[in-house]
Amino acid sequence: MNQTPRDRDAEGRARSSRPRDGLGRPLPYGDTGVPRQPEGVVRTPQETLAEAQRLLDAGMPFHAHEVLEDAWKSGPEEERGLWRGLAQLAVGLTHAVRGNAAGGLALLDRGTASIAPYGARSTAPYGIDVDGLARWADRLAAELRRGTAAVSAADQAPRLCSG
Repeated sequence: MNQTPRDRDAEGRARSSRPRDGLGRPLPYGDTGVPRQPEGVVRTPQETLAEAQRLLDAGMPFHAHEVLEDAWKSGPEEERGLWRGLAQLAVGLTHAVRGNAAGGLALLDRGTASIAPYGARSTAPYGIDVDGLARWADRLAAELRRGTAAVSAADQAPRLCSG
């Protein structure tokens, strides 16, 4: 059996070095892709939200998910559900735009459930609009269930913070 060796990162973990498009889909080796987000970047919550919103507004929800995932993995334990949920919402939008309605619905549901406990507080952390994000996810999920129109990443981008 002749197998091609897998790409590895500096720590030896399997990691594809194939270029990716703006939605994180792999492109053939040699194609020009969109630069990937560096992994493991520790940002302040405000920096995370600003960068994730910039990427969402640019129609790059997969890349926004990577930024939010860094916050999920590096943030305090009591906030991990919030950041995980935000990352899941971004990847839910990614699946929706790619035409994977079932994947989009599953991630939107999980993301909404993960952020829900943070909406019950008198003030949402960091100005995150938990209730607005839940409404956005419900609207997008309804569109996916109807299956009537293509989803545009930039046009469907949620607002992470109120104001």
